[in-house]
Amino acid sequence: MALGTRNAIAQPLFINTADIPALKPHPYYDQVNKVLDAHHFDPFVQARCAEFYASNVGRPGLSPAIYFRCLMLGYLEGIDSERGIAWRINDSLSLKTFLGYAIDQSTPDHSTLSRTRRLISVEAHAEVFQFMLKLLANHDLLGGKTVGIDSTTLEANAAMKSIVRRDSGEGYTEFLERLAKESGIETPTREDLAKLDKTRKNKASNDDWQSPDDPDARIAKMKDGSTHLAHKAEHAIDMESGAILAVNVCDAAVGDTGTVIDTIVQATENLRAVLDDARVSDKLDQEQIVSEVVNDKGYHSKQIMSDLKLMNIRSYTSEPRRKDNYDWNGDEQARAATHANRRRIKGERGKRLLRQRGELIERSFAHCYETGAMRRLYLTRRQNVAKRVMIHAAGFNLALVMRARYGLRKPRSARAGVFAAILSLWTALIDSLRGRAAPWHPQSNVNPRPSPHPRLAA
Repeated sequence: MALGTRNAIAQPLFINTADIPALKPHPYYDQVNKVLDAHHFDPFVQARCAEFYASNVGRPGLSPAIYFRCLMLGYLEGIDSERGIAWRINDSLSLKTFLGYAIDQSTPDHSTLSRTRRLISVEAHAEVFQFMLKLLANHDLLGGKTVGIDSTTLEANAAMKSIVRRDSGEGYTEFLERLAKESGIETPTREDLAKLDKTRKNKASNDDWQSPDDPDARIAKMKDGSTHLAHKAEHAIDMESGAILAVNVCDAAVGDTGTVIDTIVQATENLRAVLDDARVSDKLDQEQIVSEVVNDKGYHSKQIMSDLKLMNIRSYTSEPRRKDNYDWNGDEQARAATHANRRRIKGERGKRLLRQRGELIERSFAHCYETGAMRRLYLTRRQNVAKRVMIHAAGFNLALVMRARYGLRKPRSARAGVFAAILSLWTALIDSLRGRAAPWHPQSNVNPRPSPHPRLAA
């Protein structure tokens, strides 16, 4: 055998179209497109986002149907940035097919994705998230009665070494040098600055420092104990199915008791949007939506207990250890609400819900931010982060439908391709036995867990 060499690639100037390999769709993404088409996803986003596009002005825009699919690919493929999404799409023939691009068409670059994200409002992104909740309801995967809430920190796209004083605009080193000179050290060394900084109190206070690159980011302690500029993402999880009902991207410096009510309100509004759609309104009990909330001890306070009682919401919140002679200051309503919560969490159902809360909520964090690669952000400003995280969570809910109703795991799973291939072959066999090429339909798609009729397509 002769020794071969690696030569430089010389691309042909012309190519015969018959020599181009046929585009074969990925079995998982092929089924995803069929589910979205059955529920009329493309016409919905085209109509909703039409106001953000000009007619016959400027360069051709990126279709909203393609844009939202690209962001959901960030979750399904575990890609952390829009630049990475654009590269992955350009590199994969199956993803080009999923998005609807021919082999001779160029895919969108990262600047097009970024520009489209900035143009489309947060409200439009929220409605796409609500659309996925309707899809879940149509497949009987949405309860809405019992909601678990927890939060996590996301590392911002800003460095701690770049923070500046809010009052003077000084950098951290400049500020320490000024303090050293005021204390009598004319030419401070690095050791002098480190010694001076070590003895200071509240040296990383958000009241004094901010990032010029991302003013919405806050100095916070991460899950691994390190300190970074961060945003906080709070999830509201359906305790029946594990679906994400709301994602609240908020100030990382605000405690859980300061953001939980906003998250509950968002979850309630999203479920109300599902109820307002007559095609799936009978899937939920209007009187029972968000009637129970399950939290950990970080959400426990007498004010929160009182507020939840006023909202007619039963709380199952873990109670931290406190002194027995707690001073209620005459607030009998908060006292009654706290004692009622204490009785509930000591019961069998309360203990079971608290165990499930840890399982279901931590699972959503792991899928969205660990395997979904969003723990480290590559966007600035809370509004931009919220857009990306919402569609990331919409991808999580879509993957839940594919796994629970069609037995398909995420495409990066080792078994996903096998399951999808078997499903496609079985569907093709059934269609051939019927003697016709039947269009895809959840009830005609033979699988171990058939889906109900897609009412959103009605």
